[in-house]
Amino acid sequence: MRFFNEALHARAVVRGVALALTLSMGALLAGCAADKDDVLIPDEPAEKIYNEGLTLLRRQEPEKAAKRFEDVDRTHPYSEWARKSLIMTTYANFEAGKYDEAIASGRRYVALYPGSQDAAYAQYLVASALYENIPDISRDQRKTRQALDALEDVVRKYPNTEYAATAKKKIEVARDQLAGKEMAIGRYYLEQRNYTGAINRFKIVVTQYQTTRQVEEALMRLTEAYMALGVVSEAQTAAAVLGYNFPDSPWYKDAYKLVQAGGSEPQENKASWISQAFKKAGLG
Repeated sequence: MRFFNEALHARAVVRGVALALTLSMGALLAGCAADKDDVLIPDEPAEKIYNEGLTLLRRQEPEKAAKRFEDVDRTHPYSEWARKSLIMTTYANFEAGKYDEAIASGRRYVALYPGSQDAAYAQYLVASALYENIPDISRDQRKTRQALDALEDVVRKYPNTEYAATAKKKIEVARDQLAGKEMAIGRYYLEQRNYTGAINRFKIVVTQYQTTRQVEEALMRLTEAYMALGVVSEAQTAAAVLGYNFPDSPWYKDAYKLVQAGGSEPQENKASWISQAFKKAGLG
């Protein structure tokens, strides 16, 4: 009987301890929840966050500003403030030199709000960020091509905006960069006496980049390569077209000397691809 009573008492103690632990854990969890509620920051008004971003921009802290604009998009999605903040995020990242981030947010803006009055500016910021990423001429020029394509999109889609006028100036720089790359490769082939390879590169400059500063040298190098191959007629045409379009160019003087040293004079063959290329461009 005594053993039975002791067993009942032991079970009661165990149940009491278990109940106490359960109550303690509940109180602990409730306390944690209360603590968590205490540290939660209620949603700030979108306008307040947006204006803080503007203030940071005025203080010339674009990276911090971008984060505040991102907060608006995160906490107040699909609102008008979110739309405004997305374009400002793009601008702030561009000003901070975070071009990849600017490209990403700008493209997102154009995708979400293609009919917005700020779509042209977003596209221009994307193109400008790509433009800032143009590599040295000794490196691969795929990024230059991407920048050129994006800049041409600005001109094509938003021709009557101020952004189109600025984009055109950057287009010329990008085109000159691409032409310069072709010239660098062509000169290398010329040094290796790979005259056909060199001509193919200079041909790209003459047919695609006539308005760049590279075209004068390209025509002279064509004269040089064709003379080396003994294709005198094409050499004469290259020199003649160079002289007609750029009579004061020092490259023309060099081309003239090359042709003259071979016993000929610059003379245009109207049927030559060189002559046709310049007529097509309205330069010949």
